[in-house]
Amino acid sequence: MALEYRKSRAHAPKGFFECEGKGLEWLGEATAQGGPRVVKVYGWGDDHLDIERVQACSPTPQAARRFGAALAHMHDTGAAYFGSAPDGYDGTCYFGPLQDPVPMDTGAWTDPATYLAEGRLRPMVQLGIERGTLRDMDMDLTNEVIDALPELLGRAGADRPARVHGDLWSGNVMWTADRGDVEAVLIDPAAHGGHREEDLAMLHLFGMSYLSEITDGYQSVHPLKAGYEERTTLWQLYPIAGHCVFFGGGYVSEYRQMCRSLLS
Repeated sequence: MALEYRKSRAHAPKGFFECEGKGLEWLGEATAQGGPRVVKVYGWGDDHLDIERVQACSPTPQAARRFGAALAHMHDTGAAYFGSAPDGYDGTCYFGPLQDPVPMDTGAWTDPATYLAEGRLRPMVQLGIERGTLRDMDMDLTNEVIDALPELLGRAGADRPARVHGDLWSGNVMWTADRGDVEAVLIDPAAHGGHREEDLAMLHLFGMSYLSEITDGYQSVHPLKAGYEERTTLWQLYPIAGHCVFFGGGYVSEYRQMCRSLLS
């Protein structure tokens, strides 16, 4: 057995670590179909998750391209619905930092537009209003974007549910050479059935090494629908609305600007 790392938090929300553990296992099922390496899970409790300890290194362009291809294979493994929880988990799913995760709606939506509207954007913006970081005008602005979703999604609105990581910013992609060649390892998911462009948009949010190589690798396995670059902002709305909830500040003006740019 590899070395263990314990992720812990006292008084964690009910099911938080179980959801993460089962999410990692669910994503890891795709490895046999060419999906990326996912950190091994050894067990969990109410206040902890025991996972494999990974020795970090720097990425390479070749590893990034392989990761992009593997990510496409993971997405292609699929999910029952948009909004599906990881298989075997029927509790609350969560999104956000360890010290302040918020519930992430699950459901059985059959199209991306309804899922994005009802399962992601409206609930997160409403939570921001309740916390006082967002205002009613932000819900009005969000509803304008939702009304425009058929046009904004274009051909991607017909995509099937993908098996997504759900919080795939650069900090949740580790790079290691502990098995020889440099490879990516996924950690800390908010795994669910979603749209493949969610994960790709998250990779753009806070800086990611060799992003063009990742995208090239992805496209070599699963070509993206036309206009995917223009939809990046659309799929970033949910995590940025989450940052409004968690942190407020400049994320509020950023969220509003993103909405307006989509409507312009």
